[in-house]
Amino acid sequence: MALASGGQRHTGMQQQPAILLGLVVLFASAMVLRLGWLQLLHGDENRARADENRIRLLARNPVRGRILDRNGQVLVSSRLTYSLYLQPKLVNDQTWPALRAQLSQLMGVPEAQLDQKRRDGPGAQRYRIELASELTPQQVLRFREQSAGLKGAEVDLDVLRSYPHGSLAAHALGYTQPITEQEYKSLAKKGYQIRDRIGRIGLEAAFESHLRGAWGGQMVEVNAMGEIQRILGDRPSKAGKDLQTTLDLDLQRAAEQVLKDKPGGAIVALNPANGAILALASRPTFDPNFFSKSVTTQKEYDALFNSPVKPLLSRAMSAYDPGSTWKAVTAMAGMESGKFPPNTKLVTRGCITYGGHCFPDHNGAGFGTIGYEDALRFSSNTFFYQIGVGVGSIALHNAALSLGFTKPSGIEIGYEESLGLVGNERWAAQGRGWSKPGSTPWIPEDMASMSIGQSVVQITPLQLARAYAVFANGGYLITPHLVDQGLDWTDPPRRTKVDIKPATLATIARGLRKVVSDGTGAGMNVPNLPPVAGKTGTAEDSTGGPDHAWFACFAPYPNSQIVVVAFAQNTPGGGSVHALPMARKVLEVWTQLRKS
Repeated sequence: MALASGGQRHTGMQQQPAILLGLVVLFASAMVLRLGWLQLLHGDENRARADENRIRLLARNPVRGRILDRNGQVLVSSRLTYSLYLQPKLVNDQTWPALRAQLSQLMGVPEAQLDQKRRDGPGAQRYRIELASELTPQQVLRFREQSAGLKGAEVDLDVLRSYPHGSLAAHALGYTQPITEQEYKSLAKKGYQIRDRIGRIGLEAAFESHLRGAWGGQMVEVNAMGEIQRILGDRPSKAGKDLQTTLDLDLQRAAEQVLKDKPGGAIVALNPANGAILALASRPTFDPNFFSKSVTTQKEYDALFNSPVKPLLSRAMSAYDPGSTWKAVTAMAGMESGKFPPNTKLVTRGCITYGGHCFPDHNGAGFGTIGYEDALRFSSNTFFYQIGVGVGSIALHNAALSLGFTKPSGIEIGYEESLGLVGNERWAAQGRGWSKPGSTPWIPEDMASMSIGQSVVQITPLQLARAYAVFANGGYLITPHLVDQGLDWTDPPRRTKVDIKPATLATIARGLRKVVSDGTGAGMNVPNLPPVAGKTGTAEDSTGGPDHAWFACFAPYPNSQIVVVAFAQNTPGGGSVHALPMARKVLEVWTQLRKS
């Protein structure tokens, strides 16, 4: 061991205090720098993270507004349901088996089902997994009694849409569905949650912002175990607003009933003065409660969406060949053109040749020399062939346009509406929508078919009701609607005057009255009904199916308060046999309601 001068011994121990001091200073400096980095540079961010661990937001579902009929009767409401959820961040593979066994015994849910749900993951819930839905009050009570020992599991309230009348008015009312991940990206800024449901079709979609309400919630402080310590704030959810429609529940029931024995069809009933829709029914139909089920299989979805009868398609707003109900439009074109004034008389025959085909009258013999009123009364084909061919396709097309055909009707659910087709020579010259321009010229056979509503004419039952309202209300084109919204629907632009001569209107109206009083619509003459004006129609299905049956009418004549269009899809036998009794039943119920 070395000795220093003076006999003192040197060791490394004298350097240790300096080294230790240096280390202390180094670590202290690092801690100061780290604290400065955490608090000064990232203080706000870290405080937010701490709050996230300490503060939780418990969302409260908004209750969607009800949908009511014109008399305040409930068509759509909401129902409360409870579901069992797993919070995957609080449960790992080691703690899950014990929790699974507890939940299975307590809630009466098979362990295999709980395992499968956990494996399926959170899906749209993002932070929690639904293990069971539609819990009974007994299940909810049992869970709450034992909830302290069920860490990672929770029972929460959901609000689902309820349609107490099942499929009634399904196409008009629509349905709701959970929003998708893609929709959430754009809807989150509007206050939507990932668990939200949104209107898909019908009034549920058209009045989404009116019906939906706003989420509320509680801000709570929790401890490290996730247990609530205190409530920091409370904001009640805001219920959606009720929506009162123009529909009449009793009349809607009658409309649905008359369609039950038909393979397909529609009923439209509306007020010709202002366009308020009293009934809008379609068959085949669906039950919108299907979309409120917590669990639906792919097989169930496929059965609905891929069904060959297309129950989700509204026949009331889909286009079909109108047959003889179109003859009122041809009559208008003839008179308004000036070529065939109201007093015109024409010789009708067994058939008239156009192009290479002899187009027959439906009785095979014609009806002699007749005018407009009797031509409508007898539904003479050869009379209206002559009128249509005489005025030409453009004049007939223009008359149809003025009655609202081939244009949006203005109904709130118009995104589901077909515009239909009224063919003409310009349309044909452009290729008819499926061929090259110049390759499909307009031919005489087209003009004859157009004159009686066949082949090149396709309209919706709603469009026909709107057009017949013009003949019923003295010449005004109304906007059909399902909700009044506090507006005056008799003011422009919601109701506009059609450019039509009074003599034309009067002649058509008298002719339609004769159809019922002493013509093809005589089946409407029953003691309990007011005077009715209308038109029967039997139309060949241009897609190749059996004939369609139509009846369009308004009552009481001449000061009409209701228009009814009855359409029986692919129901051969004639409008007077199938569609007229449908309209008659609806009018009978309407008449009874007026008296009550």
